[in-house]
Amino acid sequence: MAKAYLVGSGIASLSAAAFLIRESGFAGADIVILEEQDRKGGSLDAAGSPETGYTMRGGRMFEIHFDCTYDLLGSIPSLDDPSKSVTEDTFAFHENFAWDDHARLVDAAGKVVDSHSMGFSERDRLELVKCVGTPEKLLDGKRITDCFSEGFFRTDFWWMWCTTFAFEPWHSAIEFRRYLNRFVHLFKTFDSMSGIYRTRFNQYDSIVRPLLKWLTGQGASVQLGTRVTDLRLAEGDGLTVEALTWTREGRSEETVLAPGDLVLVTNGSMTADSTLGSTHTAPVLDTSGAAGAWQLWETLAAKRPGRLGNPAVFNSSITDSTWASFTVTTKDPTFFELMEKFSGSEAGKGGLITFKDSNWLLTTVLNHQPHFREQPEDTFVWWGYGLFPDREGDFVRKPMRECTGREILDEVLHHLRFEEGPRILDHSTVIPALMPYITSQFLVRSAGDRPQVVPEGSTNLAFIGQYAEVPDDVVFTVEYSVRTAWTAVAELLGLDRQPPPVYKGGHDPKVLVEALQTMHRR
Repeated sequence: MAKAYLVGSGIASLSAAAFLIRESGFAGADIVILEEQDRKGGSLDAAGSPETGYTMRGGRMFEIHFDCTYDLLGSIPSLDDPSKSVTEDTFAFHENFAWDDHARLVDAAGKVVDSHSMGFSERDRLELVKCVGTPEKLLDGKRITDCFSEGFFRTDFWWMWCTTFAFEPWHSAIEFRRYLNRFVHLFKTFDSMSGIYRTRFNQYDSIVRPLLKWLTGQGASVQLGTRVTDLRLAEGDGLTVEALTWTREGRSEETVLAPGDLVLVTNGSMTADSTLGSTHTAPVLDTSGAAGAWQLWETLAAKRPGRLGNPAVFNSSITDSTWASFTVTTKDPTFFELMEKFSGSEAGKGGLITFKDSNWLLTTVLNHQPHFREQPEDTFVWWGYGLFPDREGDFVRKPMRECTGREILDEVLHHLRFEEGPRILDHSTVIPALMPYITSQFLVRSAGDRPQVVPEGSTNLAFIGQYAEVPDDVVFTVEYSVRTAWTAVAELLGLDRQPPPVYKGGHDPKVLVEALQTMHRR
């Protein structure tokens, strides 16, 4: 039997392993996942305890048309109720805890903004429609700022859009256009966020853990601490991997592939070189050592110039792709009680809250509790992030990236004007995370900068994850990674069953009318 070697243990690789078993009849024992780090799950991470504090670098949002993801997770049993699938569990959770945001934006005075009208001028509307309708090839190398006037970036729509999806004005106009087209059906509920789905727990507990349990139960293996440094390619114009070179525990080895063996590579990583701080220390940025996912892509791209993408487009401008997040753990319910009163929503139903005038562009979310599977009933966890960590805070006079967890929480509490701030500070453990490549997939790019999932001429090599090219779909989503995995397996093995097409709400007249009506709200 052929073997499959999957580089990286993020959601793309885990999905590919599941599709190999489910769609093509691969034996689990013939699937090997090679992971550089000492933990599984890639960017869908979450860890910690009530004593040390919980941490998660981020959380992905879902919506009703993540068809590849729901198809995959529909065959994975939930850890909470094995008679249900992870998809069924996610839908059931949404039914009980759907978001209905009443405090999506907060102004400089600490007051909730009525963002129902979106704040568009007629020029903003025309520019938005033009961007949506512009062919993608005409946006090569362009930033969002090249397509919109300055006033657009002061609309309530922009504040909500950029903090929901983590866009910044200098990011790629191609990616912004894709998002507008992909999520046009969410326009009408964007201020309340009621079209956004979340998993019952953080995504590591709700998705990665049940997926790993199913895969290992099928015999698949994950080899941690293993860094793949090179793929030996056969000579000629084709693209066939003959061997993998990997290092582990200080020694290097080469694995020679047999005919029919497959290699699926997660090229690039949005959470590479991430660092954590603590309540009393700031995270320290360190990109001195190239992460394996980036290094391997650079090595491969150099072997086939112009055919396997251009990693330098995505990993050489960290000032444009860095932001900071923070996770707060407390046994004191004071903050949750105050936020529920302030937002008008109980924890888990309020959605995102953005302080639109904050220098850091802070956003917070009060998660449904418990947010970690083993989290005790007397412990509360919430999360936030800032899109502009290089700017000086409004109250803490230093850049967010240089702040301790306590200083970041202090900044948030000052924006909220809570008199109980000192008590909340003294009873909270705050772990900040600094991520130099977190929005690198949004950086300005041109056609060809991302390799095709299965490059032209490939016989056994595919690229999966956020830096492989899938027409029409949008990066920075679990759906994108799952779609690349399914595409890779289907194309390499010539399967009849292909991934479902990307949902295109813009082809539905009803969706378009609703979006236009939303843009003209007063």
